Amino acid sequence: MSATQRSAGHDGHTDPSVLKRIVSASMAGTVVEWYDFFLYATAAALVFNKVLLPKMGNEYDAIIAAFLTYAVGFVSRPLGGIVFGHLGDRLGRKATLQITILLIGAATVLMGCLPTFAQIGLWAPLLLVFLRFVQGLALGGEWGGAVLLVAEHAPDRSRAFWASWPQAAVPVGNLLATAVLWLMSVTLTNDAFLAWGWRVAFWLSAVVVLVGYYIRTKITDAPIFEKAKAEMESEKAVGYGVGEVIKRYPRGILTGMGLRFAENIMYYLVVSFSIVYLGTGLKMNTSSILGVIAIAHVAHFVFIPIVGRLADQFGRKPVYLAGAVLGGTWGFWAFPAFGTQNVFVILLAIIVGLAFHALMYASQPAIMSEMFPTRMRYSGVSICYQVTSIVAGSLAPVFATEWLKSTGSWWPTAVYLLAAGIVTTIAVLSMRETKGASLHALDAEDAARTTGAAAPSSIPSTRAGA
Repeated sequence: MSATQRSAGHDGHTDPSVLKRIVSASMAGTVVEWYDFFLYATAAALVFNKVLLPKMGNEYDAIIAAFLTYAVGFVSRPLGGIVFGHLGDRLGRKATLQITILLIGAATVLMGCLPTFAQIGLWAPLLLVFLRFVQGLALGGEWGGAVLLVAEHAPDRSRAFWASWPQAAVPVGNLLATAVLWLMSVTLTNDAFLAWGWRVAFWLSAVVVLVGYYIRTKITDAPIFEKAKAEMESEKAVGYGVGEVIKRYPRGILTGMGLRFAENIMYYLVVSFSIVYLGTGLKMNTSSILGVIAIAHVAHFVFIPIVGRLADQFGRKPVYLAGAVLGGTWGFWAFPAFGTQNVFVILLAIIVGLAFHALMYASQPAIMSEMFPTRMRYSGVSICYQVTSIVAGSLAPVFATEWLKSTGSWWPTAVYLLAAGIVTTIAVLSMRETKGASLHALDAEDAARTTGAAAPSSIPSTRAGA
């Protein structure tokens, strides 16, 4: 009996004890990857504009330049999603995730070793951009594999809850990045922090990468993937990967991208642009800002699995719709709350914003998993998630900072978030409810569509992404 067979229960799903180990392994690696990625986001707002980039006309221009290097990671993420999505559909989720975690860790450690602009001139930002590209490439392949590793093992009735845990690892990674930089900022002088303190956070990545890699060696791919892989190898399936999913499931891709749009924009406005608005716009001190953000990440971690449970109980659509509608209103009252400069009021505004975000973010892995069959699922979810980030999260803090510089007002940013919420609301209303959908049934229906045969009458329709 194989390890995969031993991990499966009598109903074909993974035993609870094994499922918990799968969740832990997925989260461990995801914490590492997002620690590295978000560490860059925080450093871009606080450090890189002063250390690795040339002097600009004013402080907003320097921050915009830093955020543009930050956006490079978003540009490379779809490429990573395509490359590693293809590998993940062909070789397996586990093997692909082991590659991505080592790649992003190496890029992050090297960022901490970069000479300053004063030392090597333009080579400093050029090397920074290159390493950011590598970071984004690895992250582009990470998310799809991490969430599918859990979603494909999870029972149909509770898939949103179990698959929300890798999502909850994202604020943990962000919390660690924020906490390390906060610790450096409060224990060191500003000159020492800019000289070497910020580098420590990047070097620490080596430790967490090795831990995450080791944990991921102790898991296996899901039985449903092993079955699909065997069918592909025996040429029973027509194809797999990026080209196949674009050809056969264009509606699923467009719907997934629409779902992602407002969620991605909102997150980077709440956790990245808020730092700029509070620090540069309102002149709050760095340690206070990072402390508020760190506490908010803890709340976000708690919210996500709770919302995952709600999505299993009440359905994906009503929960996601609430997030899109409420999230669209955030800017109109959050920025005035920031203007009070009361730490507790600011903390509440950010926590509520992340609660709205969780209503969208928690069920994404389940929804997207239920849109695509196993043979092309890694590619499908990666395209939805990563391509959208180019026009959403990567540009959100850039636009918001530019509007703040040119108008001195938060209004354009609030309207921007509202418009994004409308786009995602339309996507939610157009999607099919997939609560309790069977991935096995989806595979059977996909096979029937591919061969032109009728789907088995005993299998309920799950054509969420057709």
